[in-house]
Amino acid sequence: MALFDDKGVMQLMLRMKSLSKLSFAISLVFFFGASAMGQRTAKSRSDGDARFGPVMRAYLGYLRNEQEVVDDRISRREITSEYYRRNSNRIRALRQMATRLVTQTGNDYVPELEAVTVDEFGTLFETPQNPRNFHLNGVVMNTFRYLGVANAGEVFYVFARLDPYEQAALMEKKPAETAAPNTNNSSGNTATGQRVGQSRPRRSVPQ
Repeated sequence: MALFDDKGVMQLMLRMKSLSKLSFAISLVFFFGASAMGQRTAKSRSDGDARFGPVMRAYLGYLRNEQEVVDDRISRREITSEYYRRNSNRIRALRQMATRLVTQTGNDYVPELEAVTVDEFGTLFETPQNPRNFHLNGVVMNTFRYLGVANAGEVFYVFARLDPYEQAALMEKKPAETAAPNTNNSSGNTATGQRVGQSRPRRSVPQ
């Protein structure tokens, strides 16, 4: 005895066809929903970047690409979760500092930035460095200008790498500063107009 007659088979086929159409429709809804969400996210980013000039927008785009790279690598299990977290935080720190610089100066310019934690100082400096000795906008090892810290899940010390012309100018300036005390005028100023630090006067001792 047949489990289904011709009519039953037809009804079953119609139901399967309806389910197939429903499944396809649901897939389309999810697809277009995800696409719309992605477009809204991209639009919000674009709107947020619109207040910046082309150089800053390009830098922010570069950071987004870097984040996509680490996202892809963690999805493929090519990197550890610790590596992923550190580099994602680093990207956030760089974004914070670049935004701070451009907002404060009003210039559409982003130097070559380096963001490192204390345990990563060895990647930038050949000799050990104490962060307590860093001064805001001070030059470190004639190579980096210290810009401050960025807290992005962990504390990053952010530096701007000096270009070769700045490094050369610093090297030329040092001999001039060494010779500067010999060029003092009567008012105690150097030839460049900068005040020379005065030493503490000696206390006279009775003879």
